[in-house]
Amino acid sequence: MRLPRPRQAPWRSRPARAGIAAAVLAATGALTVTFVTGGGNGTADAATELRQFVPIEAVQPNVTVPRNRAGASRGRFTVDCGTNANGKFSPDNPVAQPGIRNGAEHVHDFVGNLAITANSSDADLDASGTTCRNGDKSSYFWPVVRIDRSVRSGTDVRRALAATTPVVMCPSVRDRLPAVPAGARDAVQARLRELDAATARANERVAAGRGRIDAASNEEVLSSLRTERARLIKDIRGRIAGPGSLVSLVECDVSYDGMHAAMRHTAAGLRIVASPQVRCPAVRDKLPGVPTPALAEVNRNLTELDREIARANERLVTSGGQGGEGFVANAVLAPLNARRAAVLDRIATAIGRHADRPRNLGALATCTVSGRSTAPAPAQPSPPSPSAAAPLPDPQGPDLELPNNTGGIVRPSSVLIEYRGNATGKVVPMPRFLRALTGDAKPTSRGPANARAAWTCSGFADRLSDRYPICPAGRQVQRVHDFPGCWDGRNTDSADHRGHVAFADRNGACPAAFVAIPQLRITISYAIPRDVQLKGQYALDSFPEEDHNPFSDHDDFVNVNSARAMQRIAACINKGRVCR
Repeated sequence: MRLPRPRQAPWRSRPARAGIAAAVLAATGALTVTFVTGGGNGTADAATELRQFVPIEAVQPNVTVPRNRAGASRGRFTVDCGTNANGKFSPDNPVAQPGIRNGAEHVHDFVGNLAITANSSDADLDASGTTCRNGDKSSYFWPVVRIDRSVRSGTDVRRALAATTPVVMCPSVRDRLPAVPAGARDAVQARLRELDAATARANERVAAGRGRIDAASNEEVLSSLRTERARLIKDIRGRIAGPGSLVSLVECDVSYDGMHAAMRHTAAGLRIVASPQVRCPAVRDKLPGVPTPALAEVNRNLTELDREIARANERLVTSGGQGGEGFVANAVLAPLNARRAAVLDRIATAIGRHADRPRNLGALATCTVSGRSTAPAPAQPSPPSPSAAAPLPDPQGPDLELPNNTGGIVRPSSVLIEYRGNATGKVVPMPRFLRALTGDAKPTSRGPANARAAWTCSGFADRLSDRYPICPAGRQVQRVHDFPGCWDGRNTDSADHRGHVAFADRNGACPAAFVAIPQLRITISYAIPRDVQLKGQYALDSFPEEDHNPFSDHDDFVNVNSARAMQRIAACINKGRVCR
């Protein structure tokens, strides 16, 4: 199988990366990737650059629409959540990498839920406002597209990969736990240490891949680690009664973000301006074992701490910089810190009624806001150590840039969010807080099995490409993201974030033991100048090892529709109506 070559849009005149020349999937499933230069010394070979682009007329019709059978659900429900006019940009991915700050290593457009971050709980999402006109609090997000007219070269990427040791990144379990009963604390701590040891062993294995990418080896390591983490996390959850599921914390990933250190550009005077977020000290992992009579009260207050952070994050989005730094300090941080101090005192009091009152919890009350600095960008740091990835900075400057994801962001001209039916029968409502994703952000380092062609042009709905389209004059570049339309009937997430949902087959039938749900489709349209298309000057934000691979396009979703609203969506679809 041959993958499309990824490409980059570097900032100003800085040389950037050429793409993947070839990706060969052997019978064993091993994916070997070779980076090649598209020129060098500030030059670029147009044929190399344009290999990732294709005139849409040259793509053969390839979209199969299942034939509706008797009893099919033929309706459609649309939601208008805007095009991110609030400017909620973030390199977090709350679905695929919950709990990991800047986990995406590239910037996403977010519409819908205003409070969502990598650490959001279901309660946080439920308490949020939304950009959706019908009150839908769901979160819909996808990587941004950028335009950059600079010359490109693969030298930076090749050099950066050669110097990079991959690192296993896992979401933290310690600071996401409900209150731990006093009698279970020692056992839980032992399991947490085992989780640390399992991650360390996995890191030793992937470190052997320094300077290269081996998708088959990565998946072998991650699969083994996933099994071990699932066992340990299940054991921990069985010892703790409290709200929330921990299954979202099972999956880890192999990160190549050490490449950023070699590719980071120096740009004096840039300001960190993208989507500021509240940063607060973790509380859950600082608590002692909680006496059984105090567990429910402590958990209620831990949930309240999460909700206060969510409200503050939403205020940062909706205020749009109102009042400058003084506004943030006085109108966001001061009341947040005061409320946290009161909640932390209630937690200490609840524990103190039955055991020694914990000391110094009040020291955890004070929060800060990231992404508000007006100081010049820091100098380039030293390269990362072989055992850890370099910290990824917040998006910087008026173009919200991250290393190697540079150039001006193209705002969508329209975003169409649709819930669609099933060709073989009726749909059941999605469960609230269902998490789903489509496509794969890492087809190079994880293998292409989950990647999906998503690119087309308006007026060409019968074809999708895994390369960037060049559209006829007057047509818009489009990304069409179809989500899985089948659900296992039980779970809102799974260890790999995929197993609880599935795609229907070519005839529209769901796998055995799965039921049809409203299938989400998001169509994002862009008015990209035709000369930019012809010159190969627009590209997707991506992980560094993907180097703007168009086949790495993806989209994520958390359903926060109320049960009543989702019943209405399903009823509309099942009755064959078009609703909004």
